Amino acid sequence: MPPLISPEGAGNAPELTVSDLAGALKRTIEDAFGHVRLRGEISGYRGPHSSGHVYFSLKDANAKIDAVIWKGVFGRLRFRPEEGLEVIATGKVTTFPGKSTYQIVIDHLEPAGVGALMALLEERRRKLAAEGLFDPARKQLIPYLPRVIGVITSPTGAVIRDILHRLSDRFPRSVLVWPVRVQGETSAAEVAAAIAGFNALPPDGPVPRPDVLIVARGGGSLEDLWSFNEEIVVRAAAASAIPLISAVGHETDTTLIDFAADRRAPTPTAAAEMAVPVRADLIAGVRTFGARSTGAMARMLDQRRAALRSAARALPDGEDLLASQRQRVDLAGVRLAAAARAGIDRRRGVLAGLARRLQGQTPEARLARFGERIAGLAARLGAAPALMQRQRRQALETLGQRHLRALVHRLSLERTESARRRDRLGTLAARLQRAGRDRFQRDRQRLATLAALINSLGYRQVLARGFALVRDQAGQPVRASAAVSPGMALTIELADGAFAARAGEGDPAAADARPRAAPPRTTKPKDGRGGQGDLF
Repeated sequence: MPPLISPEGAGNAPELTVSDLAGALKRTIEDAFGHVRLRGEISGYRGPHSSGHVYFSLKDANAKIDAVIWKGVFGRLRFRPEEGLEVIATGKVTTFPGKSTYQIVIDHLEPAGVGALMALLEERRRKLAAEGLFDPARKQLIPYLPRVIGVITSPTGAVIRDILHRLSDRFPRSVLVWPVRVQGETSAAEVAAAIAGFNALPPDGPVPRPDVLIVARGGGSLEDLWSFNEEIVVRAAAASAIPLISAVGHETDTTLIDFAADRRAPTPTAAAEMAVPVRADLIAGVRTFGARSTGAMARMLDQRRAALRSAARALPDGEDLLASQRQRVDLAGVRLAAAARAGIDRRRGVLAGLARRLQGQTPEARLARFGERIAGLAARLGAAPALMQRQRRQALETLGQRHLRALVHRLSLERTESARRRDRLGTLAARLQRAGRDRFQRDRQRLATLAALINSLGYRQVLARGFALVRDQAGQPVRASAAVSPGMALTIELADGAFAARAGEGDPAAADARPRAAPPRTTKPKDGRGGQGDLF
């Protein structure tokens, strides 16, 4: 494509219209970026437009680009975009000449993870929820008809006008506006200070204390509404002693103050509707209730009058009432005479029955019954010895048979047990004999080993190699020359015997040493060992 401006100067440059320049830029960008894949976070998403197209932005930490999805492509997407999600968008970059901006037309969209702001928002929401700031038990009831309403919002936006207009239409109330910034670095601190300031107003001070608070802001992107996600604002809303209504953003926008507030309104206008009832409806309702009460009272009086008249007409004549009672008295008199006769007859029958029972209890009758019982007992007594003898004989035979069977069974058991014990004794005797032989062999081998050890370790073996054992007068071995004094009597033992000697003062050859035969010691030490310590 030829350059649009001549490098030699501007005088020969062709004149272009804005449309020509915009078209050239559009063709250049579309040729260079006909197919791109972008990774970014969705921002400003509000769902499909009335035309069916979708408009939003893709952003990262340093840049932002507008995005559009046409209606036909949006219907074919498997994944629906959401605010704050990190996505990978595939499409082409183009320009929009109407605004001199560039944008990406998306053909395919897939999720790439939750965006940084949404991740931070979710982490903060979990933290504050764990502290109990969003607990439903903390929520306060909104007063039905507050005297004063406190509104925390920007004084220059359309939000405050919508709230005041809606309040004046429904039920005019006193409104206190605390102006704050609803966007920017200082917005969160101003909103928190406004909530605390309204709560700090004394109930009977010169400035009336609101009965309900409304924190309001218009719609916007996640970044625009981020002030109402700050921890300082959420804590101030949760600590408010005055019931608080949150009306931040539109119906699809959700911020953390919505969870901490006592009531959430989808829009600022809806917050005004929640704060006060409709005055005209209340007046109409009161009139309706008054009319219904008056009509109900009149209908009740009419019903009572009609009931009284009906009751008066239904009352019978006095003579008619007495006539019925007189007839009942006459009938009762007739029935009383018949009942008296029947009662006399019934009591006469009872007396006759008692008389018959008394006849059976006379002394003669009782003696006759006793005589019959005595005769029966005498007959049973005469047959009793023979019966008892038969029963005892049968019992003795049964016991004898049982005893005989028990003896036979016992003998069988004892015979079996004796055989079993005999076998066990035989087995134990054989084992004992084997164990004795084995123990004797082990003791013999051990004794032989000990005898060989004594012979090898005894001091006589050392004497046989040419050494001598010197003892003092007490029979103790002399281990050092310093222990020998001149003239000291000594005993010297060799391999074939011992002889007495006396220590001299100078040359050992000059000492008077007369050998003397002594029988060799063959006595073994009492402990059976060779006396290793007696060698020297």
